[in-house]
Amino acid sequence: MSHPHDHAHGPGHHHHHHGGGSAGRLAVVLVLTALYMVAEVVGGIASHSLALIADAGHMLSDVAALGLSLFAAWISQRPPTPTRSYGYYRTEILAALANAATLIAISIWVCIEAWHRLHAPPEVAGRMVMVIATGGFLVNIAGMWVLNGGRQNNLNVRGAWLHVATDALGNIGTVVAGAMVAYLGLPWADPAASVLIALLVCWSSWSLLKESVEVLMEGTPSGIDPDRVRDAMHAVSGVRAVHDLHIWSITSGQVSLSAHIDVDGSRTDREVLPALCSTLRDRFHINHVTLQLEVGCVARDALHA
Repeated sequence: MSHPHDHAHGPGHHHHHHGGGSAGRLAVVLVLTALYMVAEVVGGIASHSLALIADAGHMLSDVAALGLSLFAAWISQRPPTPTRSYGYYRTEILAALANAATLIAISIWVCIEAWHRLHAPPEVAGRMVMVIATGGFLVNIAGMWVLNGGRQNNLNVRGAWLHVATDALGNIGTVVAGAMVAYLGLPWADPAASVLIALLVCWSSWSLLKESVEVLMEGTPSGIDPDRVRDAMHAVSGVRAVHDLHIWSITSGQVSLSAHIDVDGSRTDREVLPALCSTLRDRFHINHVTLQLEVGCVARDALHA
């Protein structure tokens, strides 16, 4: 007896998605950031401060990244099509990947520019740098507060939050560098601060970059042990073996699973499938499940190995 394609979805199965709620947060922060970006750009050029220009560049990247994230949150709400059966959820992951890559690229540019300035530091208007960086810090704190509620369950919002958070920390470094230039007469403090900001940005972006790539490569989501999942499924009465087990994320917080289940015939499909779905839902919070029930499939696989 063989059941080639028994597709099982757990009770109450549906797609959990946070794009709608995240769009409003992203829009508010986009407006805040865009309004202050002009002041940072003008102030950085006027004061000859690389640290402030690094902040301005980061804020400019924030505007682009937030716009991209907002677009991703909107397009991910589009319904699935015959050619895109999962819909556009992965757009958010692509946006998060672009955010991380942009931050790292900007950091490399700042480090190269800082190297040149350390050898020939220009005259920097320290007090102007302090005032503008303080204003930028307050704007970024406001942006972090707006985005904080949606960053835990949405990789796209988390990417935007990281942009704003690293910018806020960069503002602190810029204020300190401005004070060192203005009151201690240390021109090297400005390019040195810009390098620290760049390193901070790289550090904060690495985990986002890694996590985005993991989703796109359809790796097992962090926090889920495939061996534990396999053991839990095998423990269900009527299951003889589990093979071809795949666990992946479609987008943030949306985990899928597929597997071939070798059953021993002691229970009917109508008993085995709900038991497996309940186990996966209750123990591992996996709701999107596709299972293929077969009898004797392990033996057949062994012959083809």
